[in-house]
Amino acid sequence: MKTIQKTAITLAVSSLFATGAFAQAAPAAPEASPVTANVTVVNDYRYRGMTQSNYKPAIQGGFDYAHESGFYIGNWNSSISWISDGYPKGVTNANNVNLAPSTGPSAPIEMDFYAGFKKELIGEGFASDVGVLQYYYPVANAPRNGCAGTGSNGASRNGCGANANTTEIYVAQNFTFGPVTGFAKFSYALSNIFGINNSSGSYYPDLTLNYDTGVWGLALNGHVGYQYVSNTQTLSGVAYNFSYTDWKLGVTKDFGGGLSGNVSYVGTTSPKANGSYLWYVPTSNGTSKSMGQGGGLISLTKTF
Repeated sequence: MKTIQKTAITLAVSSLFATGAFAQAAPAAPEASPVTANVTVVNDYRYRGMTQSNYKPAIQGGFDYAHESGFYIGNWNSSISWISDGYPKGVTNANNVNLAPSTGPSAPIEMDFYAGFKKELIGEGFASDVGVLQYYYPVANAPRNGCAGTGSNGASRNGCGANANTTEIYVAQNFTFGPVTGFAKFSYALSNIFGINNSSGSYYPDLTLNYDTGVWGLALNGHVGYQYVSNTQTLSGVAYNFSYTDWKLGVTKDFGGGLSGNVSYVGTTSPKANGSYLWYVPTSNGTSKSMGQGGGLISLTKTF
């Protein structure tokens, strides 16, 4: 999901247009539109460190409406493959329930809908943000729900056919200290998260920092988060703990005209149980690998 934040570049431009000297020396700038849109191409869609596209490229885009009162609403979308990858034709769960229709499920897109209130209540550059976010996954030939029995609270929690649609509420505090901007955020799940059975009440605190170098439009980026998945089960002495930490380091280049590029490295702690990854994606030879293995990301974004 696209993170909503005010960048250091935007703040600098806003400050420039707000100065009396500039206002007297040049015509008034046109009023900014309350509606913005964006489109991104990326070599691998990662969310909270986990690949959503099986390490393949994705195309993304959305729009936002922001009212001067602080109210905002928006939609963001991305191509994905993790649902259809996870339920190929004939797959069964730990309870030997056939989860996939004869054709296998098709779920090529993630659609996020969000609304909230964001206002500089503390001071300029310190916007407080509270809102609700609905992740929606249109699925054709949806997987059958076989989430019953002990296996569906252990190794099969994310592969027993639970509905992937997820509802979260969140609160965030943005901050600015000279060239350093960022935000601290806390997200709380009101439903199961991303198809994991019995996981309502999960939460995700995270911290993002950006440093505007002032050189060639380059900004350094850092992120760390912790995905806590509720209701860890211990079966036969093995704890099936789906919680993990993710991190990201990168650099963003502002090309001007609403065009920016990013190069970064992302990784996770990739939790295991009984020697197998709990968050996994299939491989071409029928085995599986971690959804959160370390890797490089390259993206290009255009904002309108």
